[in-house]
Amino acid sequence: MTRLPAYSWKVTREDITAYAEASGDGNPIHLDDDFARSVGLPGVIAHGMLGMGHLATYVTRWAGDHHRLRRLRCRFAAMVLPGDVIQFSGRVAGEAGGLLQLELEAVNQKGEMVLSKGFAEVTA
Repeated sequence: MTRLPAYSWKVTREDITAYAEASGDGNPIHLDDDFARSVGLPGVIAHGMLGMGHLATYVTRWAGDHHRLRRLRCRFAAMVLPGDVIQFSGRVAGEAGGLLQLELEAVNQKGEMVLSKGFAEVTA
């Protein structure tokens, strides 16, 4: 089946802060290194939904129009940290009922899966 072109995102603290402000999710694990470390994390981590937002961007850029996106889901498989470079990939896995079915995933620069079992449907 058809492979989607690759898309990468370099995660910045600015991305994380902007997402926290826009979403209203001010959980300190996303904003305060000392707090994040106090609960066993390596430092601040990106919001899972920030990564999923980039997954949506990946799909809609390929589809050419965000109105074509009908369904999107994924599993948050690992933490995403500031400085990570996330590589999104996907393929057209099938078509049913006028919808293209996409299988999607994202890995970090170490090859670790950060978003798995991604699935989207876009109008054909």
